[in-house]
Amino acid sequence: MTALGFLQLAVSTAIFTTAGTMVKFWAINPGTGRAAAIIALYCTGNLIMLRLVRDFGMSVAFSISAVAQLVALNLIAMLWFGEQLLPVQQAGVLIAVAGVGLVMFGPYLGGR
Repeated sequence: MTALGFLQLAVSTAIFTTAGTMVKFWAINPGTGRAAAIIALYCTGNLIMLRLVRDFGMSVAFSISAVAQLVALNLIAMLWFGEQLLPVQQAGVLIAVAGVGLVMFGPYLGGR
């Protein structure tokens, strides 16, 4: 992954994480302005994803992005909102992270 690709991934993850956090706030206190901001954030994040898909392929770009968001949003849910994951759910997050590791490094491990 190039430095620019990593930066784009980081920016899109930050945007999606902000949008996800705003969804939680919207669920607590709905509002039209908040909903519009959430939609704008998701649209912006997806525009960045278009570039990542072109540069890295669909499977790699979406796998990395999805797990980065999974980890970031779970941390926010636990640390900020006091939510907890059951042990089996924690194992699921760890398996997802391991899966992305295989997607990213699989070609190098498989001799490609």
